[in-house]
Amino acid sequence: MNQQNLNLYHIFYETALNGNISKAAKKLYISQPAISKALAKLENNLSVTLFIRNSRGVKLTPEGELLFKQIETAFHAIDLGEEQLIMHKEIGYGKLSIGISTTLCKYMLMPYLKKFMKENPHIKVSIFCQSSAETIAGLENGKLDIGIIGENGRMSELNFTPIEEIQDILVTTNAYMEHLRTLAAESNDDLLSYATLMLLDKRNITRQYVEKYLMTKDIVPEQLLEVTTMDLLIDFAKIGMGIACVIQNFVEKELKNGSLVPFPIAEPIPRRKIGIATRKQNYKTAAMEKFMQMFSPV
Repeated sequence: MNQQNLNLYHIFYETALNGNISKAAKKLYISQPAISKALAKLENNLSVTLFIRNSRGVKLTPEGELLFKQIETAFHAIDLGEEQLIMHKEIGYGKLSIGISTTLCKYMLMPYLKKFMKENPHIKVSIFCQSSAETIAGLENGKLDIGIIGENGRMSELNFTPIEEIQDILVTTNAYMEHLRTLAAESNDDLLSYATLMLLDKRNITRQYVEKYLMTKDIVPEQLLEVTTMDLLIDFAKIGMGIACVIQNFVEKELKNGSLVPFPIAEPIPRRKIGIATRKQNYKTAAMEKFMQMFSPV
């Protein structure tokens, strides 16, 4: 395509539609001589005659008819594109891909997701339940729009908006506590050394965060049990298999009914933030904006 012709096609199109240079000039808010000059230039660029001039206006030549059919299709596509953009904006069409861990999906996202889907039925939502490390990688390579993750040291390429603070705690059963007290001669400070400590696997950012805390306190459990989900940690703790490190927000029911009890430690694990991560270079789509509006920053 000759790039010099692009600015002339609209003038050609409007002239052909109106069949009159004067009417086209009024429609385009330019002078009649400017219209005539533009048409002559287009005809010269294409080496064809596009219009036959007469006293009543202009009429397309066979070559002009051929060009007009193609130009008409192009301008119709542009009009359709504009209509679809307006529809996307007003009705809320769009796509949204979210990366999140299984635990955060169950305990944090689900209450918001139902509301979001109800209010935005035209947005197609894809949920990828995976480790936070995989979510970060998905954001960095552009495969995800949004990630819901814990704040960590791997987010130099990401924007992070905190939405909630969480507290990691150790929990077990009363029966397991009594078992440990017997083994440790009732010295609470040493109880954890005799325990089976249950943690998420090493790929998990929660595991990495908790391990740093344990190292600073020189806590080395006698046995270590790794699992893939926090739901399993909670279930294993409830049947007395050991002490589980879980997020307090997610075991409130168990703590209230006594099926789990907090394991006493001298210094609580520092609180941390959960939030929405997006790639810094990414343009925020309307779907992303609507989703993020549901959450109030900490």
